Amino acid sequence: MIDLHCHYLPGIDDGAANLAASLDLARAAVESGITHTVCTPHIHFGYFDNNIDIIKSTHELFAAALLREGIPLHTHFAAEIRITPEIVKLKQQGALPYLGYLNDKPVLLVELPHSHIPPGTEQLIHWLKANNIIPMIAHPERNRDILANNSKAVWLKGKGVLFQVTAGAITGTFGERVQQCANFILKEGFADIIATDAHNLHKRPPEMKQAFERVAESFSEELATNLCVETPWNIASCWFN
Repeated sequence: MIDLHCHYLPGIDDGAANLAASLDLARAAVESGITHTVCTPHIHFGYFDNNIDIIKSTHELFAAALLREGIPLHTHFAAEIRITPEIVKLKQQGALPYLGYLNDKPVLLVELPHSHIPPGTEQLIHWLKANNIIPMIAHPERNRDILANNSKAVWLKGKGVLFQVTAGAITGTFGERVQQCANFILKEGFADIIATDAHNLHKRPPEMKQAFERVAESFSEELATNLCVETPWNIASCWFN
């Protein structure tokens, strides 16, 4: 399976604290059936001031350690970028870290605040699409505006974005309410990929295998394969061929 959202890179956000923790997460990912992953540390100005150069160099250390330890996980790097007007500047500087490409257009993993859908979201989505960038919204099922009113997921999806649903939301790791919202998104056909958003082993581990099985049982194996393998591979295969 292919994971396009995780926080394995050591010491640069709220994911793996050090290289040992990174490698433990990588081993757990392999045990969960993941063969390829795009590491997506936060870019959140004022909190996690990462940039494409920091992420690239940290990924190089991680990839070398995977090879040294014989962990069979193929990796690349991108970022989960908090929605902000700074995205426009990063695009102008050629500094946006894309997940990959879909229909020859770059895909950008964008994070909303957990608390709400901020003013200006629709305008930024429109700007990204006008610049031939496909925005993928990270874990919409955990946004409080959407949790309070599922019709806001309908509204947001209608703007032409992709949705990344978190594996742990499907399995119940984030609680019943989030699980119900994730099931709504799946039932409505709004989900485009499932990803782990794994940060650590004790609270937010990679749960791709469990999510695959849950979706296959509740919906269909075809849908589970599409969300966990086919669509993420279509986006990220450019990094691994």
